[in-house]
Amino acid sequence: EPEPIFTSVKTFAPATFANIGPGYDFLGCAIDGVGDYVTLSVDPNVKPGHIAISSITGLKKDPLWNCAGIAAISTMKMLGIKSIGLSLILDKGLPLGSGLGSSAASAAAAAVAVNEMFGGRLSVSDLVLAGLDSEAKVSGYHADNVAPAIMGGFVLIRSYDPLELIQLKFPFEKDLFFVLVSPEFEAPTKEMRKAVAKEISLKDHTWNSSQAGALVAAVLQGDLSLFGKAMSSDKIVEPARAPLIPGMQGVKRAALEAGAFGCTISGAGPTVVAVIDDEEKGKEIGSTMVEAFFKEGNLKASATVRSLDRVGARLV
Repeated sequence: EPEPIFTSVKTFAPATFANIGPGYDFLGCAIDGVGDYVTLSVDPNVKPGHIAISSITGLKKDPLWNCAGIAAISTMKMLGIKSIGLSLILDKGLPLGSGLGSSAASAAAAAVAVNEMFGGRLSVSDLVLAGLDSEAKVSGYHADNVAPAIMGGFVLIRSYDPLELIQLKFPFEKDLFFVLVSPEFEAPTKEMRKAVAKEISLKDHTWNSSQAGALVAAVLQGDLSLFGKAMSSDKIVEPARAPLIPGMQGVKRAALEAGAFGCTISGAGPTVVAVIDDEEKGKEIGSTMVEAFFKEGNLKASATVRSLDRVGARLV
């Protein structure tokens, strides 16, 4: 059993953009500047081998029913921590049901906090598996949020059994900005997953496979024009979910007409993401999309422009 090398640590894990259009449950990326913080401390008042959530905003404090708590417990078990109790403070920077990987950010920050406190012994795959334990209870067994939240950048999940993750390197010299537009509307992940068809045609499968392949090529080449075309061309998931987000079709149309390379739903939604290579242009596109949400869906929305987080969950 490892000894703690810190008595207290604070970690941050970023928001994520899952699916990226055609990459349902197997592609995702991390978004810079917004996410969740976890402060973890050795606590003699907590039963050895256990964890307590001492402070949290608007969520269940029971660690067995909280994303951060579940991931922290899984990480403690992997490390074999039996003689020390820990307490956790979760500072939510992400709203629930936003489509920006809120549960995954909490899980990633907690898993990394426990690992760092005991000397950083676990592999990235172990940390993602701890996060998956959490995701499975909350929204389903998919790593397209939690893997990029932990690893940063773009991540492809090649296999779930066994877990195999491939980091896709977007060229450093290329600019990539995400225009995130979040309407005042909640889209619970479980409900949005129910909307997706259980069976699809061979024609749609072939089309989506080619778009996902193009998306991977675009990331590696830094080709934002191709990236935008591919992310906007999902024929399976987005068409099923878009009608559940008031005004979504009009918002996408407005983004593309305003000059975005591409536009789609982030994860289960309702946040809509457009991509562009210029921050100022991104702000203009964001304003257009906010207007479209109000005009087409009668929803108030807010827009922000963010870059790619290449680091992932980390000690702060």
